[in-house]
Amino acid sequence: MYNGQMNTSLKTRFAPSPTGLMHFGNLRTALFNYLYARRFNGSFLLRIEDTDMGRSETQYTDAILTDLRWLGLEWQEGPYHQSERQAIYNDYYEALEKKGRVYPCFCTEEQLAITRKVQLASGQPPRYPGTCKHLSTEAVLAKRASGLSFTLRFEVSDGAVVEFEDLVKGPQRFETDHIGDFIIRRNDGTASFMFCNALDDALLGVTHALRGDDHLTNTPRQILILQALQLPAPHYGHFPTILGPDSKPLSKRNGSRAIQDLREEGFLPLGILNYLARLGHHDADQTLLSLDTLCAHFDLSHISSSPAHYDAIQLNHWQKEAMHRSTAAECWQQIAPYVIDHVPEAKVQAFVETVQQNLVMPKDALQWANAIFVDAAALHYSEEISGVLFDAGTDFFEHALSFINGLPSSKISSAGPIFPELVSALQQKTGLKGKALFFPLRAALTAELHGPELAKMLDLMGLESAKARLKRAENHVKNL
Repeated sequence: MYNGQMNTSLKTRFAPSPTGLMHFGNLRTALFNYLYARRFNGSFLLRIEDTDMGRSETQYTDAILTDLRWLGLEWQEGPYHQSERQAIYNDYYEALEKKGRVYPCFCTEEQLAITRKVQLASGQPPRYPGTCKHLSTEAVLAKRASGLSFTLRFEVSDGAVVEFEDLVKGPQRFETDHIGDFIIRRNDGTASFMFCNALDDALLGVTHALRGDDHLTNTPRQILILQALQLPAPHYGHFPTILGPDSKPLSKRNGSRAIQDLREEGFLPLGILNYLARLGHHDADQTLLSLDTLCAHFDLSHISSSPAHYDAIQLNHWQKEAMHRSTAAECWQQIAPYVIDHVPEAKVQAFVETVQQNLVMPKDALQWANAIFVDAAALHYSEEISGVLFDAGTDFFEHALSFINGLPSSKISSAGPIFPELVSALQQKTGLKGKALFFPLRAALTAELHGPELAKMLDLMGLESAKARLKRAENHVKNL
């Protein structure tokens, strides 16, 4: 757990591309890096990888920062913007050129697509065949003079092996013969992900890079770049990606949610964090945990080797836990937009205390505000409610009204305390007990069969409203 003494020797990072809103997949990457850094009192760095100018948008950068702050995932360093670091990348391109480790590639996307198709058709892994690798200086100059655009490729030595210890997957081994020369600079001069992601990790002192295993095959390429530049590589850890209910990679098509949308729907940060901290990471403690405790519990050895599946039911479970554990003030802040026009100011605190344990989403509070505070005539009886009222019969409601009308004035001021007496009187008059007694009473008073403690709801609505509701239920039965 973070104790204020930063371990400057350990640094993780979150490096999103601002090409869309943040979803579960990249948020879990951010969270795992944050938890690991805080677990060991290290630093959490934020870097915006926006070198793809055609797809990167400022609005998405702003959304990422907003989401992270809302969730409490504060960074200690950054945000760095790769779009502002092009001069640095150019220096290192020049260094590689001097070492003879790169060469210009004039192959078009169409040519490369045809090559890949032929390779796959012949059962070969798709890799660049080195078409431009041996172009003479004169040929290169001629192509450039003719206005042909070109990328910059990193030359991968044949017959070598790249090995590293993955923090999650264990020992990894890649033969360079299966890698092929790859692009490190686009034809517009901007840095490719493969290059600037690796370079910035080294230059910014990142010691641990935790990311999805869809990046696993990028890692040997990035290690080769850093070795060529004599720069340190971070310790890499690759965890399985998240799958949707259809066992395909989680996306908007199969359930992924934008964090911005979750916030607008009323999901609570702590619920989201508790859900994602357990998505592919085992925690023996299945209670709602604070962010500090989630940090203390995070352990790379507890990350599953199997893909995690997104489960909306589990997300709602942790949302419910977070809602129930929030303070009354926090709860009211969440539900107020939905019920502020329905709940009398003097009854706000009592309303929150009454309904909080029956809420999952903030909008659920409107159901109980209507059940308690609307006029009796506005109550909606479903077919099921009508059936319960009919089975109880008109005598049931007449007995309830008779009891309330016979109360002494000293008991009229507060309805809640008389609830046990009302139940006892109805039981004596009707001989009913259990659900047969409580269901028609709750149905008449709230038009619901389940919900918050009925005595508290009765106290909030008051005896006059209760009488009007019982009378309406009686008339409804008569008219069925």
